[in-house]
Amino acid sequence: MTLTRKKSIQSLLDQASHSTLKRTLTASSLIALGIGAVIGAGLFVRTAAASAEAAGASVVLSFVIAATGCAFAGLCYAEFSAMIPIAGSAYTYAYATMGEFVAWVIGWALVLEYALGAATLSIAWSEYLNNLLGGRIPYQWCHSPMEISPTTGAHGIINGPALLILALLSLVLIKGTQESATLNSVIVGIKVSIVLLIVALGWQFINPTNYHPFLVPATVPGHEAFFAHGWGGVLKGAGIVFFAYIGFDAVSTAAQEARNPARDMPIGILGSLAICTVLYVVFGHVLTGICNWKEFAIAGKEASVAYAIQNYMPGYHWLAILVTVAILAGFSSVMLVMLLGQSRVFYSMSNDGLLPKLFSDIHPKFRTPYKSNILLFFFVGAFGAFIPGSLAGDLTSIGTLFAFTLVCVGVWILRKKEPTRERPFRTPLVPLVPILGMIVCGAMIISLDTRTQVTAFGWMLIGLVVFFSYSQSHSKLNVPEVTAGVGVQ
Repeated sequence: MTLTRKKSIQSLLDQASHSTLKRTLTASSLIALGIGAVIGAGLFVRTAAASAEAAGASVVLSFVIAATGCAFAGLCYAEFSAMIPIAGSAYTYAYATMGEFVAWVIGWALVLEYALGAATLSIAWSEYLNNLLGGRIPYQWCHSPMEISPTTGAHGIINGPALLILALLSLVLIKGTQESATLNSVIVGIKVSIVLLIVALGWQFINPTNYHPFLVPATVPGHEAFFAHGWGGVLKGAGIVFFAYIGFDAVSTAAQEARNPARDMPIGILGSLAICTVLYVVFGHVLTGICNWKEFAIAGKEASVAYAIQNYMPGYHWLAILVTVAILAGFSSVMLVMLLGQSRVFYSMSNDGLLPKLFSDIHPKFRTPYKSNILLFFFVGAFGAFIPGSLAGDLTSIGTLFAFTLVCVGVWILRKKEPTRERPFRTPLVPLVPILGMIVCGAMIISLDTRTQVTAFGWMLIGLVVFFSYSQSHSKLNVPEVTAGVGVQ
């Protein structure tokens, strides 16, 4: 019974009403937060990667499929975040619908999305900064000790730039949510402007022959052929570009800091998702029209956009430099939102006793969970400074898809258990929308490679050890007087 005990919705609302977090975010701030989390390196890197590996020019359909899965999940997130305006996102929703054990599992899975995602991005940020500076940072000071230069044989010591950007963003988060939102809005303006500039200038360089064939026929027999090209390739491409959508759900982690969460949370979640999807589809169409998708496999995935500009848009080499600036800005805003989301998830888990109290300690002046931000800096910084980016990068998508699936399940369960509860926003066509969300997200999980799936399973095993050795015995639902106060079910 301890694994399935739940917190009542009313207890969560009471908890939110006594929150010491500062409510400063408006609907526009939440939309900018979502765009800041979504439009980043994924747009500039994963578009070409999905096109080269699976989808070809039909990568725009991959974006649509990934967006569809996100939309189903987003509608479910919107209902929960408006009904339960409390920090913690999918973790909190699972606690109210599926019980403590599932809540822990989903909270642990979100570490893959937020903390490891931020670490991976910090490493990539370091690489692009050094590229922008012409390689002036010595290899030893911008690479992990586990890496060796293929040209000079030099060993890495520490990834200094990765550690620096994480430290700066952590300080901004400690200072306050409003300051973080303001910085994020400025960065969003920069990178969206550059995306629109590439679309506007690149449209005239589209070569229609690059769109033929739109759906590349599979040529390899067997199971792998299905995910090589054609509609199977489009589905695999959706799993690849899904990385570019990761983060819109981070809007829900800020529910406890929204001024009017019942109205603003659905606007922030669905509005940011809609805007980003349009930008992604148009950008993918233009990029694969400028340069044939086959070249992206050879040109290199990280510099693919710059490659297309330099080779197929004569006179616009300066735009390639702006792309690097946009990528750096994109990395920064995504890391900011990821670190914000992770600290708020830990804040909720700590309030429930599943993590030590220091994760929910609030700064007396800034009213932010500053100790959590500091500890997260050391944890994420350790990955960013000393671990190669490839070690953690592939886990981000699967952790997010898992969270999306459980949120869809949660909405369906709560509609069955509490159909009359007030819902400021209602997910339409329940149970159809949650079921479709589970199917699409599940299909994308299956399309990911086996190594990622096995590694994620190992991560979850570590989480189970933590849960049974610490969290279960320290849960506040163990205390009779607390249990009575929170409405355990």
